[in-house]
Amino acid sequence: MADVRFQQVCKTYPGRRGGDPVSVLRQLDLHVHDGEFLVLVGPSGCGKSTLLRLLAGLEQPSSGTILVGNRPVTDLRPAQRNVAMVFQSYALYPHLTVAGNIGFGLRRSQPRTPLQQLRDGLHQVTRPLPAGLRLRSPREARIERRIADVAATLELEPLLERLPKELSGGQKQRVALGRAIAREPAVFLMDEPLSNLDAKLRTGTRTQIVELQRRLGTTTLYVTHDQVEAMTMGHRIAVLHAGALQQLGTPMELYHWPSNLFVAQFIGSPPMNLLPVQIPAAGQLLLGSRRFALEEPLAGASAAGVGQTLTAGLRPEHLRLAPATNRNLAAEVCHSEALGNEQLLTCRLAEGEHLVQVRADPDRQLVPGETVHLDVEASGWRLFDGDGNALPLPLPPAPAAAKPEPQLPALGRGGLHPLRSRLA
Repeated sequence: MADVRFQQVCKTYPGRRGGDPVSVLRQLDLHVHDGEFLVLVGPSGCGKSTLLRLLAGLEQPSSGTILVGNRPVTDLRPAQRNVAMVFQSYALYPHLTVAGNIGFGLRRSQPRTPLQQLRDGLHQVTRPLPAGLRLRSPREARIERRIADVAATLELEPLLERLPKELSGGQKQRVALGRAIAREPAVFLMDEPLSNLDAKLRTGTRTQIVELQRRLGTTTLYVTHDQVEAMTMGHRIAVLHAGALQQLGTPMELYHWPSNLFVAQFIGSPPMNLLPVQIPAAGQLLLGSRRFALEEPLAGASAAGVGQTLTAGLRPEHLRLAPATNRNLAAEVCHSEALGNEQLLTCRLAEGEHLVQVRADPDRQLVPGETVHLDVEASGWRLFDGDGNALPLPLPPAPAAAKPEPQLPALGRGGLHPLRSRLA
């Protein structure tokens, strides 16, 4: 196990047909802790997959340094970096069985003499014969034990002799994971590994990956577009946009305290509602003609925006249907989505005609065109300046939710099986 550090990493691709060079990563600094599960999110083309490929050695950075542990790996070949990558397309060898795919990297982990190659080949050829006629290779025997351990961990024992074409999508994904686990790398790299699975398989495999990483304690970088995966799997989330790191923090930190408008709109489904507001005095906010009080720590931060027009953010759960009062916001229901456990309303505010989304009780019967009134939770306001950055807080925000954050695995513990033996 090891931590991973990207120091001032840049990646620029040459322009096509004489065009301008394309900058994918710009002066990126990122530290992934030992044993951490870090999720990388961002729009297409922001540099997420490029970052994994740079760490794996499949691409070379234009500048900067990449370290695994205390060892610079920027100039090392992929096989020397002690990382394992799980691809979106599984990348299984179609002519090899499940056992062959899992053991592929093990058999090529170290150079072999011609005599060793002959002994290993005879071991595999004579394996079906009676015990007295088998020619054993100690190295192959260790590989087979390792494959059996990994197969037991991922519940692949009944599938070891099958070819990839005989497997379902979920089974192929587990084989790809097994191939990575078998090598006992210092770092796992996963590039949207669940995107090809249906919703039910994705949920089950997601849980399995989280549990596996927790037990093995291996540092993991995980790329996804899926909001649910990002919020539920990672210890921390790194949000990338246009090749730059926008924010790094726990899922709840990013959800409740986004550092800028991009993070506010990207994290969360549906995204944060954004409204133009004015700050008449510290601790107060003016939305149209309605005045609202701000709570700490935002009340103190608002002093820097007095007299300015800012952008205010509200999550859909911070707007609630309420009786008509002078302090509530009148709105017209435009659309309703029944989601089973809740109802998602799109409403147009009567003053200003801004569209907002509201979470409501699924049993509330509402039709488009109906007038409702919205009560704003005072602690839900977030403020962003003219450049789109969140106002700096004078005090650190209190924990946003009672739900505990995922805990990093204890360092130095083993996995489900004695997986730390080394091949000769």
